[in-house]
Amino acid sequence: MSERLQKLLASAGHGSRRQIEQWIRAGRLTIDGHVAALGERAAAGADIRLDGLPLDLGALASAAREVLLYHKPAGEVTTRADPAGRPTVFEQLPEPRSGRWVVIGRLDVNTTGLLLFTTDGALAHRLMHPSSQVEREYLVRVRGRPPAALLRRLESGIMLEDGPAQFDRIEAVAAPEPTAAHAWFRVVLHEGRNREVRRLWQAVGFEVSRLARLRYGSLQLPADLRPGQWRRLSAAAAAEL
Repeated sequence: MSERLQKLLASAGHGSRRQIEQWIRAGRLTIDGHVAALGERAAAGADIRLDGLPLDLGALASAAREVLLYHKPAGEVTTRADPAGRPTVFEQLPEPRSGRWVVIGRLDVNTTGLLLFTTDGALAHRLMHPSSQVEREYLVRVRGRPPAALLRRLESGIMLEDGPAQFDRIEAVAAPEPTAAHAWFRVVLHEGRNREVRRLWQAVGFEVSRLARLRYGSLQLPADLRPGQWRRLSAAAAAEL
């Protein structure tokens, strides 16, 4: 049976659907000798090549998926290579048993906390797609003391440059170091737009001075996982995803 090329390669762990679509647009993928086109379908037995190198779909598709939990520290970028020479999250990861790591939900360079990786590109696509409504929970520190009316406004919806956005829930939390200059909150939302948490607060006049992701869907950042450390998810837990 044939499948769309993006889905076939993502399921085999070769990358996210978005990344594979970029390869197709750039003419880097071929199927049985011809340059692949957007929307094209292929079977697992096809001769599929990236930059002329064959992709072994059969072996990868039969391999068990891996999921990795990583505690991202500040200062690392969520890309495989950075033109500015900054350290990347991929430099800290172990080699997967097969395929390649696909990141699930990026974090900007100054945001810390839970970052997920998998060798199953289709799983990554489902967990990131807006239709899946997967919750993300963050611990955020803002400068100043937002009034209750403003918090309600953030829950009811704010118009950003790329459309309306809102927090599903906002909960004030006790500050680790109480001060009148800052306030701490747990916020939950079910989207992963670029810098969305920071932009929501900025839209109502408050600057985020610290941001950490605590949870992605059902997966929590383990309390004993230190910044820069990773942990493999058990096969049973990965299957539940």
